[in-house]
Amino acid sequence: MKIEIKIDEGCAEPKIIVVTNKVTDEINEIVKRLSGEQSQVTAGFRDEQVIVLEPNQIVRIYASNGKVYAEAENGTYLLRLRLYEMEQRLANQSFVRISNSEIINLKKVRGFDLSFAGTICVSLLNGTVTYVSRRYVAKIKQLLGI
Repeated sequence: MKIEIKIDEGCAEPKIIVVTNKVTDEINEIVKRLSGEQSQVTAGFRDEQVIVLEPNQIVRIYASNGKVYAEAENGTYLLRLRLYEMEQRLANQSFVRISNSEIINLKKVRGFDLSFAGTICVSLLNGTVTYVSRRYVAKIKQLLGI
């Protein structure tokens, strides 16, 4: 990809033009980033308080007993959104679904243990250990380039 910057003294506001032969996922991602879409914050509930959670604070999001929780660096919070809604909200971030009931932040992963047959063990930076379900193993391996 080529990047070109032109200086024009008469230009009042910066303008970006993308020249391409077809619209690809890469082009769509660039447009989203340039259009100023900010990461969405999420409201977490704990002890009758509402805490604003930034995506970079969240280690993992999981469903348990019909409720959805966000495990952050400073505790676990109840969410009022469904798991699939959180997945859509965090799609352009570094989050990936590892099972029907869990999404992890790849930036908060300490390591992956591939020694288990049919699954992957994931160690997170906060000490939590979780597993990739068999259904998502191929997706994770592709994402990691293994």
